[in-house]
Amino acid sequence: MIPAADNRISDTRERLRGSFAWSSSLCLFVLLSPFCCLPTSAASPPNVLFIIVDDMNDWVGCLGGHSQVKTPHIDRLANRGLLFTNAHVAAPVCNPSRVAALTGLRPGTTGIYGNETKWLDVLPDVPAIPQHFKANGYHVLGGGKVNHHMPGFNRRSDWHDYFDQVFDSHYQDQLARGLDVKHFAWPRGFPLNRLEAVRTFSRPPQNANEFDWGPVDKPDAEMGDGRMVDWAVKFLERPSQQPFFLAAGIYRPHLPFYAPRKYFDLYPQDQIILPPIKADDCDDLPEAAREMAANRREDYELVLRENRHRELVQAYLASITCADALIGRLLDALDASPAANNTIIVLWSDHGWHLGEKQHLHKFTLWERSTRVPMIIAAPGVTRPDSRTARPVGTIDLFPTLNELCSLPAITSLDGDSLVPLLKDPAHEWSRPALTTHGQGNHALRSERWRYIRYENGDEELYDHTSDPNEWTNLAANPEFARIRIELAQSLPTTNAPATGSKKKRKATATE
Repeated sequence: MIPAADNRISDTRERLRGSFAWSSSLCLFVLLSPFCCLPTSAASPPNVLFIIVDDMNDWVGCLGGHSQVKTPHIDRLANRGLLFTNAHVAAPVCNPSRVAALTGLRPGTTGIYGNETKWLDVLPDVPAIPQHFKANGYHVLGGGKVNHHMPGFNRRSDWHDYFDQVFDSHYQDQLARGLDVKHFAWPRGFPLNRLEAVRTFSRPPQNANEFDWGPVDKPDAEMGDGRMVDWAVKFLERPSQQPFFLAAGIYRPHLPFYAPRKYFDLYPQDQIILPPIKADDCDDLPEAAREMAANRREDYELVLRENRHRELVQAYLASITCADALIGRLLDALDASPAANNTIIVLWSDHGWHLGEKQHLHKFTLWERSTRVPMIIAAPGVTRPDSRTARPVGTIDLFPTLNELCSLPAITSLDGDSLVPLLKDPAHEWSRPALTTHGQGNHALRSERWRYIRYENGDEELYDHTSDPNEWTNLAANPEFARIRIELAQSLPTTNAPATGSKKKRKATATE
């Protein structure tokens, strides 16, 4: 069962107030682990390398989401720790997903469902992972997109040092933050995808339409993500003497799908395999689901009308491989670092991405393509190399997991559960389904076999992943599966906080 959340945000704030003391049982988990050799610095608190990628679905080699994808570095990270093959986000939108993972509070607890709400205004007294580590003696650094990337979403006091994100686009955002936009405006020849609809809508810097893709003739180090990784690598070469928490937020493969040309060359357009798409896939969906699938459908219709589907998939694959190469640089730097044997590595994505499934592009849905993400934890002395688990888990579980691994004071109001039992034994009993929320009262539950969706208006969907991995057949109306629906519904959350912040009309801008 999913633990019931607090009934009021104010109650959560009160329980989270106060100072946090350093725990006296640092790294006890190392001494108790029966599976691995002890790290060389077992007496020291473990460091944490916390890698976040943006909009990366399960198209990575170790998850088998796309047969052509090349992700050798994510795959080698999976080989050194525990790969969660059934990991899901708390929300299929950037801001609420990151808020949930970093605070350990699900959207239904906070009322943060969209990108328009600045979590610092809603939860000013709630500690996030970086603040909690900082309060307990860690040297805390961050760079790139960790919180939502727009101005006002990052609490700078949480960090000892922060490397601001450098974009390869998003001209307005650079200008708003007082950065030197001469070098980070839209690339020459915008839009690179040559779509007149994109060109007509966008007049940089007055407007910003990120629905663009294409190769750029720049080396990795000159891309925005490359500059952030360079900064992180320099720190890892000479890490702090005190234990560190280093968060590296990689923007790829978020739109616009820009990557150095060499990554596009890995995926010849005429050889691209499109994702499996069923033409009538939306026919058995309830009304609420059809509305969700139709969100931003104009982009999908444009891609089909202009015969650019293979080109779009090529660009997404290239962006994934670009992100993978940057992850490889971080891993190489850590392996050459004095901190190599005493650093926990965590990799996760904030949500997935549709490329035509359910006649939908982008995220913003409660189906597998939006909710399932790569998630890997490699913890020296705890995880076995090359281990996997199909237990349903969520990014909401990262905060309590890190608290236990690093022996930090527990925060009892967190909505997730520690994954340490699974890190030690991937076959550990785990009956709780993973929960994803998109808007007030709309939830998806994912067990090892089933996906159950219930919308605020009562509409339902049910999919059997043993026979229907593409979620093409909605079984919710079939009385044969009524018992399954009822059992899964018992894990729906009992608290659904009203949406906080102003609900603005969606525009195709860089804020999404």
